Parts: sequence; C-alpha cells; structure tokens
Amino acid sequence: MFDKENIRVRYLRTLEKIRSFLLAKKSREFLIFLFFVFVSFSFWLLQVLNDDYETELSVPLRMKNVPENVVLTSDLPTELRIGVKDRGTVLVNYLLGQTLYPVTLDFEEYTDKGSQVRIPATTLSKRIASQLNQSTKLSTIKPDTLELIYTRGQGKKVPVKLRGEIKAERQFYISNVVYSPDSVMVYAPKEILDTITSAYTEELYIEEISDTTRRRAILMPVKGAKFTPSYDDVTFLVDMYSEKKVDVPVQGVNFPEDEVLRTFPAKVQVTFQIGLSQFKNVTADDFVVVVDYKKLHENTGDKCQPVLVQSPSIVNHVRLSPQEIEYIIEQKITFND
Repeated sequence: MFDKENIRVRYLRTLEKIRSFLLAKKSREFLIFLFFVFVSFSFWLLQVLNDDYETELSVPLRMKNVPENVVLTSDLPTELRIGVKDRGTVLVNYLLGQTLYPVTLDFEEYTDKGSQVRIPATTLSKRIASQLNQSTKLSTIKPDTLELIYTRGQGKKVPVKLRGEIKAERQFYISNVVYSPDSVMVYAPKEILDTITSAYTEELYIEEISDTTRRRAILMPVKGAKFTPSYDDVTFLVDMYSEKKVDVPVQGVNFPEDEVLRTFPAKVQVTFQIGLSQFKNVTADDFVVVVDYKKLHENTGDKCQPVLVQSPSIVNHVRLSPQEIEYIIEQKITFND
C-alpha cells in the first residue's frame, strides 16, 4: 500500500507541475507562437506544392508467356524509369502513396519478329500513362529501347579461360590453375553462338601470393549470349621453388654412320629450379643434351658447346655446366667377314 500511495502522490505532483507550466504566461505565449508557426508553414507548403515540378518514378517491368524451351539471352531491365511533370501535391502522392502497377510484355507478340527484337519503350507509354493522373505529363522513359534476344534451346559447352595476371612471391610460382567448372554452357541465337569459342573471366590481378588462393570470377558478358553458370571458381595452386642438379650424357646428332663423337666429360651437369611437389618426378632422362655435327665444322678449336634441346615444361632457369667441353671425332672400325 505504501508503494502505491507513493506512486500516486508523485503522479499528482507531476501533473500539477505540467499544469502550472502550461498555464504560466510565458508558456502560453510560446505555445501560441508555435501554433502560428505551424499554420504559416502549412500555408507555405500548400503554396509550394501547388507549383509544377518534375521527378522520376520507377515502373516494374515483367515478361510473360515465355515457353520452357526458350532461353532469354539478353538482360531486360526489371524496371523502367519514367520522368513525369505535375503539381507538387500530385507528385507527393506518387512518391508516398500511389503504387504503379508492372508493365507486362507478352513474349508471344514478338515470336514472329526473329530472335533479336528491339522494342521502343515509347510503345509502352500508353500502358504507363493509363496509371497516371490526367494532369500528369509523361516526359521520358529510360531505357528508351528494350532489346529482346532469345534462343530456343540452342547452346554448347565452351572452356573457361582466365583474363588478368597472377604473380607469386619470390621463390614461389603458380604450379596450376584449376577452374570449377572447367567449362560452362552458353546459349545464344546461332549467329552469335557460332562466334563464341571460350568463356573469359573478368580481369583478375593478384600479386605476391604464397599459398593456394581461390577467387570467384564473374564471366565477361557477351551481348545476346547467356552463360550458365555466369561465374567460375578459380583456384591458383602455389608451390615453392627448389634447385636440383642431374648429370645428363652428351649425345651426337647428324653424324655420319662411320663417325662417332667422344666428349670430355661424357656428361654435363644440368641445374634447374623446380617446385617441391615435383622434385622427385624429374630425372636426368627428362633432358636431352646434344652436339650437332653440322655445328662442329664451324669450330676452329678442340672445344664445343653442348646444347639443351629437351627439358620438362615444369622446370625453370636451366643451366649447363660446363658450358664448353672437349671433343674428338673417331672413325668407327668395321670388321669384314
């Protein structure tokens, strides 16, 4: 009871303070001032809204009766932006209250006009104007032209290719690029479809990567074509360089049948860089070092330069040691029966 009585007393005291404040002379004068300010603002607002203004509204755009075997390969806008002019009071109603209904295109109306149809947006002006007040003037429609491009199931699979530049940190390299998926379906009218051989990603630029990196890349659009999916997950596999050395025998090429090459040393050392993951997979058998008989005729001394003519694609910075070797050409000994 004590708590309830205490709350009641405080409530009555608060009401008394508010009543005293409102009945005070200065408070009455301030409230009267606010009233006239509100009345003045209302008259000013009505006068302002009675003038003519221009604004932009959005009207939803829809397409109906699209057959299941038809693929729309052009991106129709989801809305039209219209410029209108009218009194401010009417425009405020559009912006705050009145909802404009979607303008619907019927696919069947354009099937006899080919697979690429241009629709002037002005042809939709009557449908839009029917939703507006009679006093409202329709001045602009954006976009001014709609392009409808479609195909009836014509498509093919094309490989995905990367555009851009990916750089690894020092002592690292990109060992492989994995696309997921590695190819996509593209749909388009035949005349457009025949010109598409690959699906290219948007340009990617990544620097100084030192670990496996994955990026989702949007496929570059082609006018009148639709890629499914419209993106690709690209993974860059990174490996660290390591140096390896192997001894490779020197071979003679283009020698006559009765002559043979002898080199000193018989093998040269091949030094190269390779990723750690492939270190054990590369051996001396993957390299071919030769001396060409035709080149020896140009020599004036007793030394020649061996040439590396075959090496795996996964190695880099290949060096031979020594770069010059001594040689002799011997006659083959044949024994007659």
